[in-house]
Amino acid sequence: MTMRVRFAPSPTGHLHVGNARTALFNWLLARRHGGTFVLRIEDTDTERSTLESEHSILDDLRWLGLDWDEGPDRGGPHGPYRQSERLALYQSIARELVERGLAYRCFCTPEALEAERAAALSAGLPPKYSGKCRAIAAAEAAARAAAGEPAAIRFLVAPGPEVTFQDLVRGDVTFSRDVIGDPIIVRSDGRPAYNFAVVVDDARMAITHVVRGEDHISNTPRQVLIYDALDAPPPKFAHLSLVLGPDHAPLSKRHGATSVAEFRARGILPEALVNYLALLGWSPGENEELLPAAEMARRFDLSHVSHSAAVFDTGKLAWMNRHYMKEAPPDRIAREALKYFVQAGYVTNGTDQSIGYVESILPMAVGSVDRLEEVPERVAFIFDWPAERARQLVRAEPDGPRAVAAFADAVAEAGPLDRDKFRAAAARAREVTGLKGRALFHPIRVALTAADSGPELDLAVPAIDRGAALSSTNGLVAILPCAERAALAVSDSADRE
Repeated sequence: MTMRVRFAPSPTGHLHVGNARTALFNWLLARRHGGTFVLRIEDTDTERSTLESEHSILDDLRWLGLDWDEGPDRGGPHGPYRQSERLALYQSIARELVERGLAYRCFCTPEALEAERAAALSAGLPPKYSGKCRAIAAAEAAARAAAGEPAAIRFLVAPGPEVTFQDLVRGDVTFSRDVIGDPIIVRSDGRPAYNFAVVVDDARMAITHVVRGEDHISNTPRQVLIYDALDAPPPKFAHLSLVLGPDHAPLSKRHGATSVAEFRARGILPEALVNYLALLGWSPGENEELLPAAEMARRFDLSHVSHSAAVFDTGKLAWMNRHYMKEAPPDRIAREALKYFVQAGYVTNGTDQSIGYVESILPMAVGSVDRLEEVPERVAFIFDWPAERARQLVRAEPDGPRAVAAFADAVAEAGPLDRDKFRAAAARAREVTGLKGRALFHPIRVALTAADSGPELDLAVPAIDRGAALSSTNGLVAILPCAERAALAVSDSADRE
């Protein structure tokens, strides 16, 4: 039998990294075994589900590289793939269960159910439906429903042996029927409950393996009983541990970014996020951590998935992202970083020239930043040169004005500086002043960059003058060339010799 797995998000918000990891593990399992990866949209929560959220989730999955074989946009032999388009199916199967005596109509009001729940809790008992509507004769229940009285449909959990299922991550898991109660399978408004719809869908879509979060463990015994009532073999289950924050609480907004969209917006590369998520609870073996998705799929095995909680470490993700930024083709990084230069106000138009220029200055940033959004700040000295700040820093150096004045004279007629011209100008300033090492080069640095530290001047100086030559006509803001910067940095100094 061909392996069939599914990822079934609810389109009620952004794709959380915990759910993204679930999708990834399903995708890895399917690709490892030549199986089918199904995408199903569980959108029966009509108050919260939106098409905008659905589109966002699908877009994030595509960005991560998790392609699916069947789904709402691709179709397939087991569609439709949105639960909202399968309501008639759920209602029909629920009616069949009622007719077979395996389910019954429940007329209890929300107020009555809440009172029952509160009484159980106050008595120190687990809240469980009392089952009082079981006693209503089938004919009476049908007549009351036909007369328009609101009624939900509950699945009848008959007395019997404990419910045991095998978890491929945790081993055998057993629940007593006494704690299960009779779950609602169709609400009074006709919408299916999760535990019912998911079983109908997984059975009809021939899902062989259900890989999901451990928060669904308590749902599984109910689902196993419904599979039995439908005469459908249950799939194999694997429940993944939760993803926790550094404080070992469930990962949430207070820990920072938690959605794929947030990490994507901040300049995390998809291959870095995929690689990192795969290691949250799974080990590829051989003490390796940096692996492309295809290699992870080749090695993926549920037997190597841990049931211990995984802690999301943003530092580890940043380390991986630095690696992948350095490994990626520079032209790709330039194009992906361009929007951050636009946001910073440094690039006005994404022309071939402005993109090429961004690519040329990446060596000064990639390797020393964690995310693409940090690249513009690393090279801000090129685009944003505060003259007064440069003057202050020059004056703060014992021989600063003298060193910069000599350098300014050396470059005044040199034209745009490349590395060789810069070195020649620095050598001339050294001859004139007798200064060398830090005494010479640090004043030149602060004069040209208005910063105490930064990339090597051999890289920074040519980059400034290349940008000055392009500037406004090629999609960049106006960039002041090095010769003008040096002259302005000492223009009001009385120490010039």
